[in-house]
Amino acid sequence: MTISLLPPSFDQLTQQAVHAFWHTRNGNAANSDLGDGRSAVIGGKNMDGFIEIVRAVVKHCGLPEDTVHVRKSKVVLPGFFRATKNWDVLVVQKKRLLGVFEFKSQVGSFGNNFNNRSEEVIGSAADLWVAHHHGAYGGIPRSRQQVKEHSPALLNPVIQSDPRPPFLAWLMLLEECDASMRSVRCDEPHFPVFEEFRDASYARRYQILCERLVERQLYSAAALELTPTRTASHRALSPATSIRNMFSEFAGRILAAVQAAP
Repeated sequence: MTISLLPPSFDQLTQQAVHAFWHTRNGNAANSDLGDGRSAVIGGKNMDGFIEIVRAVVKHCGLPEDTVHVRKSKVVLPGFFRATKNWDVLVVQKKRLLGVFEFKSQVGSFGNNFNNRSEEVIGSAADLWVAHHHGAYGGIPRSRQQVKEHSPALLNPVIQSDPRPPFLAWLMLLEECDASMRSVRCDEPHFPVFEEFRDASYARRYQILCERLVERQLYSAAALELTPTRTASHRALSPATSIRNMFSEFAGRILAAVQAAP
């Protein structure tokens, strides 16, 4: 017997989320113009459709829907380098942090915003894992006074205090257009860039980012979905960085938690 990790409606929910993104974003664009490129990467509830996918997967895997938190006051986690951070979705069962999601989008202004998105996603993960190592999410508390120069690297997953760390996921929904798909030159005034970045498009750079976020264990899963302007269609550049893979990995983690629950 084949057991499906994802709900039967997964593909439909994903398509609806992409459609809602464009519909909501176009409405926001008609009502406001920031004039500085920031409208390309923000927009309020543009990504709310993806929250419904989290709810559907959690329910499909056997957890109650009230374990999914989306209200602004309920998606706050303590950090290590900063006091708190607001995420998009938290999944918490009986005081155990099971899932943490951040959803981002980018339409246009690729050159201005790619590095900003990269710095944010890397920094947020670093902050979360160091806080997790120090018992911020229910693990064994560790004294912050013990952080000294000779201490082991705090991003090393081996020394995390909880052997069942939360599932940390990041999704980038990227406009598929000529500007995001064409080759981009790298500035190399002193040292050469890594070969894989040379002449890579912004879409390819995001794919590399997603792959390496997971490879270096900063994220449990990271996905890049491309969507042509104002359509409900979407696609991934590789199975490993697809939204289906991200939620399949998440579903496996949730099923394990359900099976382990007393």
